[in-house]
Amino acid sequence: MTPSPAAAGASADHDARRERWRDSVADARSSAGAPSARYVRNVVRALQGAVPEGRRVLQVQSAAGDVLAALRPSLGVGVETSAALVEEARRRHPGVRFEQGGVDAAPREEFDFIVAADLLPDCYDVDDLLESLKTRAGRSTRLVFVNYSQAWRPILRLVRGLGLGRSRFGDTWFTPEDFRAACARRGIEVIRESPETLVPLAIPVLSTIANRLLARLPLLKLLCLHLVVVARVAGRPVEPPPSVTVVVPARNEAGNVGRILREIPRMGAFTEVIFVEGNSTDDTYERLRGLVAEADDPLVRLIKQPGRGKGDAVRAGFAEARGDLLMILDADLTMPAEMLPRFYEVLASGHCEFANGSRLVYRMDDEAMQFLNLLANRFFAWAFSAVLGQRVKDTLCGTKVLSRRDYEQIVAGRRYFGEFDPFGDFDLLFGAARLGLRIADVPIRYRERTYGETNIRRFAHGWLLFRMLRIGAMKLKFR
Repeated sequence: MTPSPAAAGASADHDARRERWRDSVADARSSAGAPSARYVRNVVRALQGAVPEGRRVLQVQSAAGDVLAALRPSLGVGVETSAALVEEARRRHPGVRFEQGGVDAAPREEFDFIVAADLLPDCYDVDDLLESLKTRAGRSTRLVFVNYSQAWRPILRLVRGLGLGRSRFGDTWFTPEDFRAACARRGIEVIRESPETLVPLAIPVLSTIANRLLARLPLLKLLCLHLVVVARVAGRPVEPPPSVTVVVPARNEAGNVGRILREIPRMGAFTEVIFVEGNSTDDTYERLRGLVAEADDPLVRLIKQPGRGKGDAVRAGFAEARGDLLMILDADLTMPAEMLPRFYEVLASGHCEFANGSRLVYRMDDEAMQFLNLLANRFFAWAFSAVLGQRVKDTLCGTKVLSRRDYEQIVAGRRYFGEFDPFGDFDLLFGAARLGLRIADVPIRYRERTYGETNIRRFAHGWLLFRMLRIGAMKLKFR
């Protein structure tokens, strides 16, 4: 919709006044006084949970560049309407690019993250703002906003009125509901929201406890100054249709593997199948070698697992994969292979970027899961969802699907969590959450095992899950 001349004039006048105001405070900002430096530290800390180091980052309204530089991007580009602030930013941070102007001044290249840390209070029309950000967002770009709590509005007015804080140009305050609704109107999907900064002042010990722990509690999180919102442009299908690699970890599954190639459907541009044999004590390897020889197809391969555990097997298979989408299919076929196209569809359509199987929707076979295992699954799904910031109904389902590109980014950032996961599920889930990928459940029919015994050891593996829950909580939620 083209704005009326009156509306366009009002918007232009607002932008001109904002630019004059930002020029007027450039000298004060460049002096890096204590209040400004403390504010930058708080914003940077809030954003670090959403924007990993070493990524391609565009910041809109980048001011003197301190926030953008502190995020340590591999490529950092800041756009700023104030010429004086652009000059100051270039002086302070020569390794980061700064351009004068609005969003349209940003180069037309794909960024991993577009950050709007100090933009919402100053915007004239939030719909126009969101629409302009979409023009610079690729299919995998995350939009990261810092919104401000209404609870702090009277406090900040009082502080500024007493001359203890710097004035602002804008005074627009969006409730979380208002901002979510604006995103929905413009076809932008909110992935997660994280309350940050309960105590903005630097008070030894207290600030750390309040901002890392108390800020996550149900009532206190409503009092946080910042709300970091991670979003993406919704519904962008993958073009052209992606290819697929199905990785099948197999250990002591000799009685099941004969069915697998018959039951895996063909998907996308091509469907590659990689069997990863995990040092079986039965004749699984010999049977798989015979199946691969009989198939006589370069898209069907067998490799020996170099280490131990399913996580190691999945990594070995993914390292050999040539498909655009990477799928895990357990060799016991308790997750029917014919359901794999459901996972393909949700990624290829752009509905999500990480598809997670859920066994807890449809009725299971009577002996598919023991009652105590079911209770544990439900508990860990709730606990890990709280840590991930996205609802995941069944974190322990073996079938997970993501793009090879996103998996490579998870591998690149693996040192953030460390080598902690023998199952492979949480290495992927934690990495996906760290990247801001949209995670979606795909309900499956869970069948009873027809051959062999489960490799799950209820109590030993339960203890490992608690350990992984602690790691995820400290790295993602209580960082």
